[in-house]
Amino acid sequence: MSKSLYIPEGYKSALTLRETQHAIKYIKDVFQQALSFALTLDRVSAPLIVRMGSGINDDLNGVERKVDFTIKEIGGCEAEVVQSLAKWKRMALYRYGYNAGEGIYTDMNAIRRDDDTDNTHSIFVDQWDWEKVITREQRNIDFLKETVRNVVKAVSFVKRKVSLRYPVIAGSVCEDVFFITTQELEDMYPDKTPKERERLITKEHKTVFIMQIGGLLASGQKHDGRAPDYDDWSLNGDIFVWDEVLDNALEISSMGIRVDENSLKTQLAEAGAEDRMQYDYHKMIANGTLPLTIGGGIGQSRLCMYLLEKAHIGEVQSSIWSDEMISKCAEHGITLL
Repeated sequence: MSKSLYIPEGYKSALTLRETQHAIKYIKDVFQQALSFALTLDRVSAPLIVRMGSGINDDLNGVERKVDFTIKEIGGCEAEVVQSLAKWKRMALYRYGYNAGEGIYTDMNAIRRDDDTDNTHSIFVDQWDWEKVITREQRNIDFLKETVRNVVKAVSFVKRKVSLRYPVIAGSVCEDVFFITTQELEDMYPDKTPKERERLITKEHKTVFIMQIGGLLASGQKHDGRAPDYDDWSLNGDIFVWDEVLDNALEISSMGIRVDENSLKTQLAEAGAEDRMQYDYHKMIANGTLPLTIGGGIGQSRLCMYLLEKAHIGEVQSSIWSDEMISKCAEHGITLL
């Protein structure tokens, strides 16, 4: 296994396999309705594949290899499986004619072949990707925080619904979000790694939004990587909840206000990626054609494992795991789908 597998002492799933399958569908049905209502979003269809070289695929940290192939029907056209839909969604809002205060969400399925796998990471990624048009006046921290609180309220609502249907699952979600920047977190725990900082602050506050991810900290290190051409690194962050089963912080969403013409230029320069300005997507941000937006992704399997109090993401999704991980999970009563 490329990352350590955590086995909770005395763990036993609260639900049977069949109950788990029913509960997964229930969570997905209820949560997408709650999210749509909370953020005023329409559901749309989204691509699994995009043309290679289009500039639309998410580059994540810039080093992950994409899954690619050629298409016989289109003369050997090269295509890629998406890694996320961060850029595609903004283009869709423009193409579909959405206005400020309106937005979209979609089911995003991706393959991230270079991800390390453990209790919460799989090479198969499924999430609700969402994006919403905003005004220039809304490009501020207060609006970002308000949106984060609305997302957390939707999660809390679904947790209550799940507990009513399955009383054996009785936990709750803390709706009092604690906000902190990556620099404040580094100042608080200068001798800790970013992951250790995330764990410590989330254990204390239960629901945390860690802000301003992507740029260099005072130490000269990054808290975490972010592509330079979708999130504004000064107006983004990750939502963490405290997972009692795993005794650890669990990231359930990465989100943020997207780059405008100024932050795009600055971040591309900082990342040494000015060559991306050749793509239509980047040109349309620079010339003001694309709308200003806020958006993010909410992990479907991550949310299901958290709400159903599971120990492994493989208990709520079908993926590929190493023989060693399959064997160790089976040995400790963790049934992977």
